[in-house]
Amino acid sequence: MSRALRILVAAAVFFGGIVSLLAAENAQLARGTAITDPDLLRELDQHDALTISRLLWPERNANFPLTTDLMFSWLSQLKEIPPAIEAEIDRYVAQQKAAYPTETIGVGEGFDVQLFDRANLKSRDTRFVLAGIVNRMDRAYVSEDSCGEIRLIYRLVRFETKPDGGRTATRLPMTLNLVMKARDVRQMDGNKPITCAEVARRWLGNGDWQGLIGSDFFPYDAMLDRIETNIQISVAAKSALHDFRSDYLLKVFKYDAASKTFEESTLENQIDRDRILADNDLRRDFRDWLLAPDHLRDFDRGTVLIPEKFLAKAAIVPTPAGLDASPLQPEFGMVQGERNGEGQGEPVFSDNDVVGALKQAAARGDIQNVRSVAGFQRRLNDVTCAGCHQTRGIGGFHFPGVDWLADKPSNLTIVPASPHFLGDQVRRRDILTAMAAGKRPDFSRGFASRPQTRGSTELAGTEYQDGWGAHCSLENAGSRSTDRSFTSWSCAKGLTCQAAAASRRIGMCFIKTR
Repeated sequence: MSRALRILVAAAVFFGGIVSLLAAENAQLARGTAITDPDLLRELDQHDALTISRLLWPERNANFPLTTDLMFSWLSQLKEIPPAIEAEIDRYVAQQKAAYPTETIGVGEGFDVQLFDRANLKSRDTRFVLAGIVNRMDRAYVSEDSCGEIRLIYRLVRFETKPDGGRTATRLPMTLNLVMKARDVRQMDGNKPITCAEVARRWLGNGDWQGLIGSDFFPYDAMLDRIETNIQISVAAKSALHDFRSDYLLKVFKYDAASKTFEESTLENQIDRDRILADNDLRRDFRDWLLAPDHLRDFDRGTVLIPEKFLAKAAIVPTPAGLDASPLQPEFGMVQGERNGEGQGEPVFSDNDVVGALKQAAARGDIQNVRSVAGFQRRLNDVTCAGCHQTRGIGGFHFPGVDWLADKPSNLTIVPASPHFLGDQVRRRDILTAMAAGKRPDFSRGFASRPQTRGSTELAGTEYQDGWGAHCSLENAGSRSTDRSFTSWSCAKGLTCQAAAASRRIGMCFIKTR
């Protein structure tokens, strides 16, 4: 096991022992921005209020949960999802066999690489259970008319009957997010259309779910936006060929109101690295597009929306990826100085390209976060779906949800979300507060590894900002100077920043030892 991985494992054990003490703190951070209460989620799921079948099949009055064998066969809207996932898994298996011909791959413990069992998607024993509801009105910059998004997050669960007649429930490594627009312009409150301010006020008021969504809620076609799936596609033990590794498959399916079907789509900002590096014209176009002043400003703020022609329709996300630049990260090889693989061609961005564009942006007052080539690289990673999922996640999931099915849930299933998710709640609530007051919000965000300083008061000393396990800024070897993109990444009193890998810029906060 590598030193970096040993440190990460030690951190997981440490936090696992104290996680129950943080439950109240976590709930407080998510107030007004997410529904994570296990009792409420159980009620909404078991009384069929927010089951997938009820939301997507209202004309059949399907107020009952569907097992996956029925869900994907009865709900015509979902018919394209299983074959698209099957095709990605087939491609993944072929690539693994080519890369590691001496390793076996398949479903079950007898294989070197253990695959996700596709039979789980057509089984009478599995179904998707409501694991959480998350307010993403902080994404209203994508479409102001829709006021952002509301995400209903479902976790795949296997139910089995025990010899004594009881039932067990085992959570499987897959989530399905039904993403809806926060409002439909046709929604009315009395004689007036519901405004973004009203939706924000309902969430901040911490009302019950009926006040947030409506007791007779059925989503109009116009409210349905997409389905996002995240599957732990494989687990591989440490071997002579590689360290321990777990790979996750990310897919997105946009809703087409004309065909009433969720259709395979590109992932937002998931740059198709290999395709861009292999195409001179595409490489040039991407460089020119991203370094254009308006786009670079949005890139710095984390609100950039990269055109589809540069994007991929799937992402395989390896974890743990570590802090250093490597092929495990989605942008690797696109910036000068990173080692390119054979056949990848020249990098997209030279140091001179980046330094020159940042200098001009700084003169315009457009820069908040990206102040160096290293900062540019980190932002190019974390604006992607894959890069974000590699940031302080819980086993590849930022929102696994509380396991309300377990009689005695473990520490790991009490925590509803990752440090990245919880650390971002202050920013999201600030945006809701501004919207509720009818003000124009600041939609910007810091790097995924570190919350913005606007949340520093509430997050100070916690693991989410500058506490034990948080990312921090290291001095550069030789120069004894810090990288300007990460200068504010400090540790709380009593902690020290130490390298968790070979990185010369980013480390982790640890308890000081003599």
